[in-house]
Amino acid sequence: MDNICDEQAISKTVSSLDSYEFSDAATAVYSWWQYQFCDVFIEAIEPYVTGEDPTFSSERNSSREALWLCLETGLRPLHPFMPFVTEELWQRLPSSQGNQRNESITICDYPSYVENWTNEGVELEMDLIESTVKSLWSLRSEVLVKHKNERLPAYAYCQDKKVADIIKSHELEIVTLATLSSLEVLLSERDAALARCAFENVNENLKVYLKVQGNLNAEAEREKIKNKMEEIQKQQEKLKKTMNVSGYEQKVPLHIQEENAAKLAKLIQEFEFFQRENSRLDAELMDAM
Repeated sequence: MDNICDEQAISKTVSSLDSYEFSDAATAVYSWWQYQFCDVFIEAIEPYVTGEDPTFSSERNSSREALWLCLETGLRPLHPFMPFVTEELWQRLPSSQGNQRNESITICDYPSYVENWTNEGVELEMDLIESTVKSLWSLRSEVLVKHKNERLPAYAYCQDKKVADIIKSHELEIVTLATLSSLEVLLSERDAALARCAFENVNENLKVYLKVQGNLNAEAEREKIKNKMEEIQKQQEKLKKTMNVSGYEQKVPLHIQEENAAKLAKLIQEFEFFQRENSRLDAELMDAM
């Protein structure tokens, strides 16, 4: 997971301290602890470290090692802002197997950027997972007005197999972070969209559905679809206007033309998806009458 040690947070903290921007440095450290370490990493590893399922023995060991690394590395940039608290926590931090730490945090090196810890592929995967979880929480806030902690089944509707594989490989983390009862991964080329479900658009390649208990507010869903379609139409018109400018093919580099063509194709695909969703909701409304 990219949240094991956020190199951007370390880099931002160091650069802010070097330029005497102490508020920015404190914000960077705080954001990592609150929004990445606590909100994501600790929650995501809970199924691995709290049980004794032998199936997760490898994941359990890796999670514990990563947890130790997070705490050991995370306390050091926090130390200038909270010296007494971090020293107390440092003294209580057990030594990890194969790793030794200094007797006091006051004599530790301040963390610096480590290039080998950067993995763009993993970071992109985690960005997708976090976006998926946020979309599911958005759906939960719409659907679960009274019973906000209720676990519901959810579905990830993927436009290509690569996205489906990523979601499938992180199924347990998504179920845990989004407080779901289950998650089923669907692929558009073989599976139909879900009926009687609230849905949210994660990106052009992924939609998430939440199974609704009782009657679905179809009108609210239709309004959501209408807004999405209007937004896509505006993006299409803007892109078409750019591509139809006189001399476009002669003046614009070929790779930019290819990127714009790919963007337009995705927008068209997404618009068609919402058209189908709108037709599905119309059919559900007719059946309910």
